Amino acid sequence: MNSSKSPGLAGFGILKNTTCHTEKKISVFFSIIFMTVGILSNSLAIAILLKAYQRFRQKSKASFLLLASGLVVTDLFGHLINGAIAVFVYASDKDWIRFNQSNILCSVFGICMVFFGLCPLFLGSVMAVERCIGVTKPIFHSTKMTSKHVKMMLTMVCLFAVLIALLPVLRFRAYQIQASRTWCFYKTEHVEDWEDRFYLLLFSCLGLLALAISFLCNAVTGITLLRVKFKSQQRQGRSHHFEMIIQLLAIMCVSCICWSPFLVTMARIGINESRSKETCETILFALRMATWNQILDPWVYILLRKAVLKNLYKITRGCCGVHIINLHMWELSSIKNSLKVAAISDSPSQS
Repeated sequence: MNSSKSPGLAGFGILKNTTCHTEKKISVFFSIIFMTVGILSNSLAIAILLKAYQRFRQKSKASFLLLASGLVVTDLFGHLINGAIAVFVYASDKDWIRFNQSNILCSVFGICMVFFGLCPLFLGSVMAVERCIGVTKPIFHSTKMTSKHVKMMLTMVCLFAVLIALLPVLRFRAYQIQASRTWCFYKTEHVEDWEDRFYLLLFSCLGLLALAISFLCNAVTGITLLRVKFKSQQRQGRSHHFEMIIQLLAIMCVSCICWSPFLVTMARIGINESRSKETCETILFALRMATWNQILDPWVYILLRKAVLKNLYKITRGCCGVHIINLHMWELSSIKNSLKVAAISDSPSQS
């Protein structure tokens, strides 16, 4: 069937020659397990981030926590919506012709796949840019990066991801049922039209660009923090920066590992006109790798918190046999240093 000629039957042409098969019982079981674990993990991370946001509402960390909450909420809804559709497809024995006559479900599935794929990558890059500005330009960050501005950035990122996801629908190019008959996405088989290739390349290029921005900004932030630490022995006010940069580096590594195979595969299909026989299995494996990103993201905020990192630091120092500095004495010395700085700054006005 030619999907461009009959919109009502768009996407069904792929069902004739299906070379990629999945076991129904195993697939349904693992889909339910992954969806449940993802929902529980993201819910726990949201509770932790909201609690931290209430503590740091008026501080520089508030903007980072707001963006992180947006990222985790996006992952949560991605698990809920995409996971529910995937379980329904598996439970219905992947009989798309029976329950998708008007191609509405496939279009919704494809839009959600694109949106919940790009939005977390965009938010990760925005978080990296925000931390880079907060470390390199603290005065500008404290005056310009308010909660109102952060919420506006969150809205703009989501709207941009929605626009990218709706582009095929606005251009009357239906999303296609993939060869495994378990999900919908851009056309990935026999891609000859320039517009189909454009969508694949746009998706992959935007995703890879977001990863590149995250890498660059995190590198600048890390180098700046290390230079400040080596030049000055004052630790006050810097511990939360290190906590956030550790979380950002973990998010970047998880995103690169999980999303790079899928993004590179989509780019390769968009560039090459013909497909190899292994493309179906390759795409399915890359897609499963990408879904792990939404499961691992919340554990970055659950495990890489300041309290957890401090306990791990104590355990590591204890196992290595190195004496740990008394944190209470360190806090007292920080207070004394602050009092000295305040006294020096007040002395000119008194004189």
